[in-house]
Amino acid sequence: MNEKIKQNRKLLLGSGGIGEPDRMNAWRYALSAFLQPKTTILFIPYAIADYDAYLKRIREFGLCMDFPIVSIHDCADPVQAIEGADAVFVGGGNSFRLLHTLYRLGLIDSIRKHVSLGKPYMGISAGTNMSCPTLMTTNDMPIIMPPSFNSFDLIPFQINPHYMDGAIYLEKNGEYVPHRGETRDLRIQEYLEENKGPVLGIREGEILHVSGYSAKLCGLNGAKLFKKGECPQEIAPESDLSYLLQ
Repeated sequence: MNEKIKQNRKLLLGSGGIGEPDRMNAWRYALSAFLQPKTTILFIPYAIADYDAYLKRIREFGLCMDFPIVSIHDCADPVQAIEGADAVFVGGGNSFRLLHTLYRLGLIDSIRKHVSLGKPYMGISAGTNMSCPTLMTTNDMPIIMPPSFNSFDLIPFQINPHYMDGAIYLEKNGEYVPHRGETRDLRIQEYLEENKGPVLGIREGEILHVSGYSAKLCGLNGAKLFKKGECPQEIAPESDLSYLLQ
């Protein structure tokens, strides 16, 4: 990206897990501050198999509040729909299925171009993964193979949505004991052994707001930053992460 394009990107990236009232309220508050009133949102449901059901759930759940929302699968020309959209919202589900469909419909370059020039982009879960250089820090199973792992590359670092800390405990005979199995931290460390970082693990209910060269957490539960050869760093809610964009 050139310097002008970098300055124009505008992203709102959520970890998902917004079923709890406090998480939903955090997302709605962030969305209302992110979009201009009466902005029409173009929803991209390709991470889920049933597009109609997903759109219905988004509307009934009130995820986009009072903003008008239309789905790209109801548009005759998906590329033209991206070009004419006020804002783009990529939903969650399976990241491999989402990226496969984006490639199949020729939407990768179109979305990258228009978002880089200032069109607002919202993503949750798999939609957040798509904003990264690749989908390689997703939690999803590869149920279908996209032509490439490369995604929109709107930010120069990876995100792991739904990040969960360290050890997992299971109930056994009335007590909680360590699971002693593989953890999310181990999965991310394996990624860093083979790839350049950093990786930002964002917890349920956390949101990252990116505007130009500014990036700030605006959700509830903070994040953890992983870098190759370094101990993971705890990131508190409301932290400024603009340095990750340099």
